[in-house]
Amino acid sequence: MIDGISSLLIVCGLGFYLAGSIGLLRLPDLYSRLHALTKADNLGLGLLTAGIALHAHDLLLAFKLLLVWLAVLVASATSAHLIAQHARRGEKRA
Repeated sequence: MIDGISSLLIVCGLGFYLAGSIGLLRLPDLYSRLHALTKADNLGLGLLTAGIALHAHDLLLAFKLLLVWLAVLVASATSAHLIAQHARRGEKRA
């Protein structure tokens, strides 16, 4: 039962990664692309982390995976904000 749930979470996480990658290639402007990447990749990584944590059978490893996911959430939001802010400043000059 746990293996099935874990596999489902991992497959769903990969699906979100695929959706974010398609959004990066297909969406028209920078802001839409940033939104697709940050939202889809963060959710995808969360689902992957949850699926792998169920396979871990070790609470310490699951906690470490959670910390990695939280660090990626902060880094992703910060970098997307900085990229959007830089792009917006470039638009005002033009």
